[in-house]
Amino acid sequence: MKKMMLRKLGKPVPKPPTGVRSAPPPLPAPDSSSASSLVPTTEKQFDQLINVVKVHLKPSFTPQELVSFLKSRIRHHPALTHLDFHLFRYAATLDTFRHDHNTFEWMTRSLATSDRFDSLNVLVQFMASNPCPCSDGIFSCPKTEPIFRFAINTYCRVGRFDDALFAFDSMKRLIDGKPNVALYNIIINGFVKYKHFEKALEFYEKMIRDRVKPDVISFNTLISGYCKNSQFELALEMFKEMKNKGCVPNVVSFNTLIKGFFREGKLEQGIGMAHEMIELDCELSSVTCEILFNGLHRGGKIMEACNLLIDFSRKRVLPKSFDYFELIERLCHDRNVGKAMVIVDELWGSGYSPSLIACIVLVESLRCNRRIDEACRFVERMLRECSLPDSITLNCLLRDMCEAGRAVDANKLRLLAASKGLEPDGMTYRILIYGYTKEARKEEGKALVEEMLDKGLIPDIATYNRLMDGLG
Repeated sequence: MKKMMLRKLGKPVPKPPTGVRSAPPPLPAPDSSSASSLVPTTEKQFDQLINVVKVHLKPSFTPQELVSFLKSRIRHHPALTHLDFHLFRYAATLDTFRHDHNTFEWMTRSLATSDRFDSLNVLVQFMASNPCPCSDGIFSCPKTEPIFRFAINTYCRVGRFDDALFAFDSMKRLIDGKPNVALYNIIINGFVKYKHFEKALEFYEKMIRDRVKPDVISFNTLISGYCKNSQFELALEMFKEMKNKGCVPNVVSFNTLIKGFFREGKLEQGIGMAHEMIELDCELSSVTCEILFNGLHRGGKIMEACNLLIDFSRKRVLPKSFDYFELIERLCHDRNVGKAMVIVDELWGSGYSPSLIACIVLVESLRCNRRIDEACRFVERMLRECSLPDSITLNCLLRDMCEAGRAVDANKLRLLAASKGLEPDGMTYRILIYGYTKEARKEEGKALVEEMLDKGLIPDIATYNRLMDGLG
């Protein structure tokens, strides 16, 4: 066994006589894929590593002690961190030491996360030839599959599929039974991500031949792949196969297909897919609604989008987190503020409160259309529902009310806003004082000036005099 280990990891380091300092073991070949390989490995650095090992590791150290040493002494050491794999290889040459899943897992993660792929290849080959001691019994080490999964996921992340497939095949020979479906999904997703869709389909067929049952992630990945490759009809066939194999579609499955229908210009079929979701008790997500309403909007079907939104609201299937701001904004932009009000009233009454930005857009649209009474009632409703407008929106509405000769009502709205936590600023008071001045309500105006003075909102005596002079 030891000869095999040395054959995999390099030439052994001969044991020095007692009291004689050993020569440095051979350094690993530089890993061209690693940024750390740019750091020169000098004799001084290696001597420093050997000294640190002698001080902190007992002569017959265990795999757990080696991992602890790597974590505490090497991982964050500016001069030695890139020598961790060299230390791993050095340990394998010792007669009293044998690597296990602890060192395999640590080293795999260290090499993978630092993108040292050539060294990771060497490690994968070593693990394939020297299984964890846990495998010496009847069963294989239960950590083997998760360790290889991390390496495979790393390879797929950067598009090194030959390495991923080698690691996958090596792992299959080491574990008991069939690989987990998640491992197949990682490779399938990697092929799709890097636009090797034919290879993704081939690997899916391999999964079927290996008698591993695909799950919803497997099917969703392939459905998405078909859609990205403009093969929407085949995506629908895969969806049918998914259901035929007893795999229940989830929200991602439906979202992918709805988006595909809209991309194909088949709006009715996309809406029908959403209704199928509801029938199968699959909850609509905010993403589902965005796909539907944005698709209808782009297709010039704004009224259909409004009706669908109300329908979802009445069926209580509209996600609480969905913000229908864009639909309200579009209606207001198209000067259809009346329909926007109907939508907001309907949804708000069903428990779907509009977002603050949707409310502000609606108030501004009502103001621009000189529908001041409706804007005032809407802001009052906002305040009762503890949805505070911003001070600019409130001040603009108060100014419109004062210009319409409704300074008293404007002040009542100001008091209501203050009671809900929206404190008036200096501009609020100036607008109201202007309104009272215009309506010759001197006493009410002077009371507001005194209130401003008490709150420190009048910067100087000149401002105070100017306000009072305006009131007569």
